[in-house]
Amino acid sequence: MARALTPGTFDPITEGHLDVITRASQLFDEIIVAVATSERKRPLFSLEERCELVRQATAHLPNVRVEPFDGLLVEFARKMDAGILIKGLRAITDFEYEFQMTALNYQLDPELETIFIMSPPEYMYLSSSIVREIASMHGDLEQFVPACVRAALEAKFAE
Repeated sequence: MARALTPGTFDPITEGHLDVITRASQLFDEIIVAVATSERKRPLFSLEERCELVRQATAHLPNVRVEPFDGLLVEFARKMDAGILIKGLRAITDFEYEFQMTALNYQLDPELETIFIMSPPEYMYLSSSIVREIASMHGDLEQFVPACVRAALEAKFAE
């Protein structure tokens, strides 16, 4: 069984994240969406809220499950018996960061493979931080996030 892990903070999950997860789910038997604690990033949503939003957004994908994690990604991948990491790439700046992380992960666990999925053009600019900013200004989020996330963001930024 080919099990892959798609890690991230998902604060919140966007249509770009969902695109990567959906495409990965077509390539592997099981995808584990690993939602990182990421306390140093000071997320808008709690870990539990982020996991629940990812669960709702991926409910239509039968081979996807969501797990929270804290600590080293390579250790979590071992714990989940996942030998592959799936990462989405938007722009060259993503590549530089992910290249460094892949090299580090390789040093920590040479058997853990990283596979990159390129974002389609309509999501190359999209990030959780941009979505949070639009939400904070009560902008239209329909094309950027699933409906469950839109509702959660509207509730967070309600006046």
